Parts: sequence; structure tokens; C-alpha cells
Amino acid sequence: MLLNLFTEMRAAKVPVSLRELLDLINALKHNIVFADMDEFYYLARAILVKDERHYDKFDRAFAAYFKGIESLDQHIEALIPDEWLRKEFERSLSAEEREKIKSLGGLDKLIEAFKQRLEEQKGKHQGGNKWIGTGGTSPFGSGGYNPEGIRIGNEGERQGKAVKVWEQREYKDLDDQVEIGTRNIKVALRRLRKFARAGAESEFDLDSTIDHTARDGGLLNIQMRAERRNTIKLLVLFDIGGSMDEHIKISEALFSACKTEFKHLEYYYFHNFIYEGLWKSNARRFDQRTPTQDVLNTYGADYKVIFVGDAAMSPYEIAQPGGSVEHWNDEPGYLWMQRFMQKFKKIIWLNPYPKQEWQFTQSTQMVRELIEDQMYPMTIEGLEEGMRYLAK
Repeated sequence: MLLNLFTEMRAAKVPVSLRELLDLINALKHNIVFADMDEFYYLARAILVKDERHYDKFDRAFAAYFKGIESLDQHIEALIPDEWLRKEFERSLSAEEREKIKSLGGLDKLIEAFKQRLEEQKGKHQGGNKWIGTGGTSPFGSGGYNPEGIRIGNEGERQGKAVKVWEQREYKDLDDQVEIGTRNIKVALRRLRKFARAGAESEFDLDSTIDHTARDGGLLNIQMRAERRNTIKLLVLFDIGGSMDEHIKISEALFSACKTEFKHLEYYYFHNFIYEGLWKSNARRFDQRTPTQDVLNTYGADYKVIFVGDAAMSPYEIAQPGGSVEHWNDEPGYLWMQRFMQKFKKIIWLNPYPKQEWQFTQSTQMVRELIEDQMYPMTIEGLEEGMRYLAK
């Protein structure tokens, strides 16, 4: 049975192996879950999916395999055996509800009546006290008031009195093509990490403590060690203003995630392209600028550099003196980018525009050429590719 589910997962590009499939089968053999679609979903996802980027692909494959489960009016007898219904209902009933359910003649009568009305009903129904639907006082439906019933669907206001909830599952997309956010960007940034133990010895070292205690004949000898820290040094330069205003949310998410993940983080702002000055406060960008040459002299070649911008501007802003839209630049912007390329070993450019649109902007092509085509889209997939390049 689960071989077809495994096939759906592989077809949906979920990186699942036979080892995980065997683990899932073994879990079912030990009755970790039984006759509960929600529990089976979470169990299967926990075993088969090793990276949250693939949750959306897993959901689509899971839905494709179990799509028949949503058509209860057509497949109730085939998909929900009486024994399953009876056990699940009894497990979810309180003592008070067991007494109330006797008003319909007992659990067997309730299930029998439920199936009979599924066969009799020919269309959607809302309100009333007999047909399966939403609202009303029928014991079968959603949003009704009958104390002893079966809920079908998840629309409407719930009264908390259904015997068993059968409802359509909905899962939020989480794919590697979506634009990045503060939460999932951290997962991608972790590809750019290099840990080393640095600083004061403030972390308890269990293995070393056991070893030294054993050597001292059982006399407790506590050992400490330096904390493991990410030693990657990162310099991020953000394009701010103009066409980047519509990408503020993404830029803020990237900035926030970088500050969390990297201890050695430096940042500056520029507008459209880099010239002789950068700044850290946009409110004081005209009177408190840092000379770009000072930035080049301050940070070592071991810093990883990320430019964040849409690269959409007039070609003159890159190629000509005086091309800047805000001031007179004595040297063209491309010379400053060449100096960055000569100083730092690894540089990438993150572009919030979709990659398929880059070809329509001449300035974007110019920037790609200057940075040796190391431009990546601001998606999870694009960010991970960029991090892999920086980590080499």
C-alpha cells in the first residue's frame, strides 16, 4: 500500500529513500498511529521529510495519494471500516456523551443512520435537522447543534459537540521557490557557517569531564571549554530607496536573519550602485558617509560580501562619471565594483526580481558581468546556491 505513497513522493521531488519508507512501515507495525489521518500525516512527514523546504511537495504528494479520502459520500464503506469508526468514536466520547448518544439507539445505530443518509442525500444541504450539511440540528454536518453527531467538513462555526471530526486538510505552502522571510531564511543561511571554539572557557564539557574524572580515580574533575561560534565574517551592502522600496520587507527579513546567524556582521547602504561613499544611517546619509576606500581598507579579504539590490538603473549610473542620480561621482561605479572584486575573494549579488526578468534590463546584465555572474534570486533556493558559493 505504502509503495504507491513512496512513488508519489519521488514523483513530487521529495528526497525520500527506501530506508525512510521501511521506517514508516515499521512505525505502523508498532501501532504508533492507528486509524487517524492527521496522526498518520504528521508521522509520515516526520519520517519521510528531512528538510522543511520540502513540506509543500510532501503535502501535494500526500493529497494526491489520499485524495479519495475527501469524498466520504462516495467511498465511506470502502475507506472507513465499521470497526475503525466504532473504535475512534468510542475513544473520543466522554461519559456524558455516551449517555446522550443512547438517544439515537446507540453507536451502531448512529453509524448505520449516517451511511443511510449519505446514500439518500443527492446534493449539498444547509440547515434543517435531517440531511448531512452545515448548520441546523442534524447529527451529521458542520456548525450544527446536535449533541450526538458526526461532523463533515470544516466550514462554519463549530459547536464542539461532534462525535468525530472529519474535515478537509489544508497546509500552508513552504517551498524553495517562495520569497524569503525571517524564519525560513535562517535555514538557508546555515549553509554559510564555519564553527570554531573561541572565547572564554564558559561551556561545560561533558566528555572531557568524564575522561578526567576516570583518570583521577573517580574524583570529580569538571572541565570547561570555549563556546562554538560561527567564525564566518560577513559584509552586506543594501541598495536602499527608489525601486527597492517595494522590496523593503524582504530586505528587512534578510538583515534580521543575518544579525541572528552571524557574529561577525558588518553592513552599509548605497543607492542603485556603489560610488565613493557608503552609509549606515539613511537619515544622515548626506552628512555621515563612510568613504568606500576606508571600507576596502578596514575589512580583510576573508570577509564574504553580499550586495542586495534589484540592479535596475540607468546604464550610465554604472558606466559613466556623473552617472549617479543623487550627486556628481568623479569615478564611474564599475571601477568601485572592480576594486571590491580585487579585494574580496567571494562576492555575490542577491536580486529580489525574478531571474527570468533579468535579461530585460541592461544594467542587470552589466552588474552580472562585473561580479562574474554570481547573481542569485532572493528565493530560498537562490539564497542557498549563493551560500554554497560563498562557503567554498
